[in-house]
Amino acid sequence: MTPSRAGSPTPHEVSDEFRRVVERWHQLPLDHALSRMPSVRAVVQALADRVAGARGLESRPVPDLGPAVVMDQLAVMVHDVFVTEPDADPAVVADALAGIRRLL
Repeated sequence: MTPSRAGSPTPHEVSDEFRRVVERWHQLPLDHALSRMPSVRAVVQALADRVAGARGLESRPVPDLGPAVVMDQLAVMVHDVFVTEPDADPAVVADALAGIRRLL
C-alpha cells in the first residue's frame, strides 16, 4: 500500500477515485444529487460498519446531513478504513467509490 501523501493512510488509487467522485458530485444539479443520496449513503454506512467492526464496536447509523455534507462523511469513512485496517485491500474501497461515480 502506498499512501496518497505523506502522513495519509489512504492509498493513491483510493484517493484518486475519491477525488473523481467528489468532482462529479459537485457538478450535479441538486435534484440529481438528492436522487443519488441513498446509494452514496449506503456506501458511507457500509464503510462505517466496517470500521466499527474492526474496532470491536457496534454499528451505529451515520446521520443523514444532506447532500452538502455527504462527501465529507464519505471522506472520513474512507480515511478511517485505512487507519483501522492498514492492510485493507485498496481495490475493494476504490471499486466501491467507482460504483458511486458510475451512478452519478
